[in-house]
Amino acid sequence: MNSEATLESTNSFSIRKTLYFIIKRLFDIICSLIGCIFLLPIALIVKISYVLNKDYAPIFFSQDRIGKNGKTFKFYKFRSMVVDADEVLKEILKNDKEARKEYKLNKKFKNDPRITKMGKILRITSLDELPQLINVLKGDMSLIGNRPYLPREKEDIGQYFDTIVKTKPGLTGYWQVNGRSNTTFEERLKLEEYYSNHASLKMDIKILFKTVYVVLFHKGAE
Repeated sequence: MNSEATLESTNSFSIRKTLYFIIKRLFDIICSLIGCIFLLPIALIVKISYVLNKDYAPIFFSQDRIGKNGKTFKFYKFRSMVVDADEVLKEILKNDKEARKEYKLNKKFKNDPRITKMGKILRITSLDELPQLINVLKGDMSLIGNRPYLPREKEDIGQYFDTIVKTKPGLTGYWQVNGRSNTTFEERLKLEEYYSNHASLKMDIKILFKTVYVVLFHKGAE
């Protein structure tokens, strides 16, 4: 009798999960298609802004990121940093002891000198994330999920890795609405592990509404 009840419970959970993923994917497709309508005019504004500041480099930035089940994919954003950002980072970490400590703890800087003037606006408004709608449409990402981590961060993610990559990375997520720039790397990983273990339609809706609040009032944005 107990085994029958357990089987029924397992089947019910499996059906709920399947429905959740179907609804989530449909929502991703509809929202990303609508969002892509705004991508072109915003891209034009960004390009004009960079040209006016004598910056003629591409406005789009692509990079390998870790996706679901640990597979890598090409990730898109509006470029918010100087073109040689990686080289500048190496120099900062080489010559600044305090910067090395901050980066080791948080994997980012509170006041990153590599960010351009336009880049700062893009980040504060979260518009730098808009090209990720292409990733959502392709199925590499979801609107709601964990942060798409860099392959070089895999070792730092450590014990959390297998849990975090159970879900698709997202444009926004549980970490972004619960601290964002005010959390350490370790705290971020714990928040994302929690999301991976408890992801549901109800939770995603809450995150979506909280994201609107965070973006409008620039909570934790840098």
